Amino acid sequence: MTAPENWRRIDFLSDLHLAPETPATLAALEHHLQETSADAVMLLGDIFEVWIGDDVRHTGFDAQCLALLRRASERLHLFFMPGNRDFLVGPAMLADCGAKALADPTVLTAFGTRYLLTHGDALCLSDVAYQGFRAQVRQTDWQAQFLAQPLETRRTLARQMRDGSRSQQALQEHYADLDAPACIAWLQAAGCTTMIHGHTHRAAVHELGQGLRRYVLSDWDFESPAPRADVLRLRRAGLRRIQLA
Repeated sequence: MTAPENWRRIDFLSDLHLAPETPATLAALEHHLQETSADAVMLLGDIFEVWIGDDVRHTGFDAQCLALLRRASERLHLFFMPGNRDFLVGPAMLADCGAKALADPTVLTAFGTRYLLTHGDALCLSDVAYQGFRAQVRQTDWQAQFLAQPLETRRTLARQMRDGSRSQQALQEHYADLDAPACIAWLQAAGCTTMIHGHTHRAAVHELGQGLRRYVLSDWDFESPAPRADVLRLRRAGLRRIQLA
């Protein structure tokens, strides 16, 4: 996509993992969306801890999130890219909250420069088990079968998958990071020098060589005794990390 000429600032954020148990993080998101000077906010995945189908969007916590995002979309341009936790966010939810869908990956042209946007999980190639799982759940048939299940069945299945993921992570000494050669290949294929992504929760800038780099977004956690959150802001002058916590 190409940013309109009149845009001056674009905010990127990801990995809020919103859930009923994260009211402080939800409040922080609401405050940022109300106060940011950005023309557009791009949500790059895992905004929700889990999303089991758009039919949940009118009740409880999910309805609260929808209302918050809808209010934001009335004052700025809102974009949503699916992550590994909320890949089932569909067109009904996006239409109701006023957000536009972003494919993973997306090339954004802004201020005369091309940026490659991705959630990041597709590039964690060393986690072979996860890549197999990802390939399965991104299939149209699998998603249709899952969404056809009763709501409580889906809640149970999602809880089992989440618990299994946490157990697997606990067994790993280090979480998988993005594969550097794959990042370079993606950037070169897209004609970009800069990648922006989330997923790993390891806020940093990685120089990949050949003039290529990747910016990693932080996760958000305002429930922690040591809160953390940042936003990556793009202006004509370049990228700047803004600490919110």
